[in-house]
Amino acid sequence: MLAALKSFFGTSRSKPEPPASRIGRLVYAIGDIHGRLDLFERMIQHIRADEMARTERPLIVLLGDYVDRGPESSAVLSRILELQNEVWCDVEVLLGNHEESLLKFLYTAQHGPAWNDYGGGSTLGSYGVALPASRTDPAQWEEARQTFAAALPEAHLALLKTMKYLLKVDDYVFVHAGVRPDQPLEAQGPETFLWVRGAFMASEKACDFVVVHGHTPEDEPADKRWRIGIDSGAYATGVLTAVRLKDVSRRIIQVRL
Repeated sequence: MLAALKSFFGTSRSKPEPPASRIGRLVYAIGDIHGRLDLFERMIQHIRADEMARTERPLIVLLGDYVDRGPESSAVLSRILELQNEVWCDVEVLLGNHEESLLKFLYTAQHGPAWNDYGGGSTLGSYGVALPASRTDPAQWEEARQTFAAALPEAHLALLKTMKYLLKVDDYVFVHAGVRPDQPLEAQGPETFLWVRGAFMASEKACDFVVVHGHTPEDEPADKRWRIGIDSGAYATGVLTAVRLKDVSRRIIQVRL
């Protein structure tokens, strides 16, 4: 009798799974580069050789943190500019918290010590600018700021100023750090998009989009239902991570030396 009732009324009232997230265009999103031009070049070569990229013009989304920590920040920005002018792909460039820190120092020398704590000294060195001998001397930091402003190519500054905070493509949103799960996207801004960690990383579903992000290094890329995290700490690990998206498919890509 009980078996018959279960058969009649059903044994589960669970909600059906939502449809798989879709993205109409072929997209490659690349995680935090941090001055590793060698890995960036290898990733570009890998994408260009990919069979899908040979048959469809792809969109490459760069997720921020191109500078600091690694040895070739200046060269990475130059390579991004070159990539924007290549005919085989389109490129969207997002701002990371390290680019924000660079810009803050560029306009106000007092941000120099904090930027250096994030690895800004390696960026200055890539432009031929020496760190101040004293961490606490405002005059030395102002001199470094002026020297850096003179050494920074206009094209690099223009690139930094035009970087986006967030990009939406179909069911996906691309952002450097993440989004807050307790606010609509329209109510959020740079402080969240560039810096958030805890609340976002702990949330199973932070918004109605799949969030593709960098910023927080993880031992393994996170390929979850509502979150794809692809910061593999390239400057320290020698591994740069990307994700290829098309229709409902996802594929993690990693390059190393």
